[in-house]
Amino acid sequence: MAEISGPGSNGSDGGVQSLERAFLLLELMAEDGGEVALSRLAVDSGLPLSTIHRLVRTLVARGYVRQLPSRRYVLGPRLIHLGESSSRTLGTWARPHLGELVDATGETANLAMLDGDRVVYVAQVPSRHSMRMFTEVGRRVHLHCTGVGKALLAQLPAATARELLVRGGMPRRTPLTVTDPDEMMARLPQIAAQGYALDDGEQETGVRCVAVPVLGGPLMTALSVSGPEGRVPMESVPGIVGQLQAAAAALAAELREDGARALSGRSS
Repeated sequence: MAEISGPGSNGSDGGVQSLERAFLLLELMAEDGGEVALSRLAVDSGLPLSTIHRLVRTLVARGYVRQLPSRRYVLGPRLIHLGESSSRTLGTWARPHLGELVDATGETANLAMLDGDRVVYVAQVPSRHSMRMFTEVGRRVHLHCTGVGKALLAQLPAATARELLVRGGMPRRTPLTVTDPDEMMARLPQIAAQGYALDDGEQETGVRCVAVPVLGGPLMTALSVSGPEGRVPMESVPGIVGQLQAAAAALAAELREDGARALSGRSS
């Protein structure tokens, strides 16, 4: 990839190429676990080392990247604030859809987001039953034993999914938890094909969770409905899946429209 002539040059799609490249470097650092050498970024991105030096210096100055004593680079603390703000905004968008899911199913509805080798819950509307499922917003859980985690794993390239499973570990939560990466990897194509995932007593005994990915949204997110097995029987799963997929499509469309309006406002 040839180096651009200046930091304000336009990309082929009309975007600012240096900005696109800076985001690319941040994404590559995140994929590498958040710590990486500039030489690795050069290999992964295909950018000249001089371009990477210039962009990383700017990111360091702004607090989005830090340099370690080893001269490797890590994602910086300023990204934490952006991530927290993004999660709160996403939760605000999702709550009306979660409320509709609770009205339709009677059970607790959740929105979760991929966060490294875990999944984090960013919004929830609880069931109105006195006995209900509750997960603290902000809680990070493993991917292999949750419906939202498996729904998101199934959207990733196989190599990436396996890496996250191995890196995050697969502890046994109940007798039904799958703890072997090969077995979980063998299940992911079916999850992707059917468009939903189940946590069938794998995270907590007696609890069933149905989850779908939010396809086409700006982040890797998933919606779920969870409740006691007795109130979420297997025969109810197809109907719940349809309701979840409708909510996920509506949420993704709203997020895309909001993003388009924001971009249009900035360019006007």
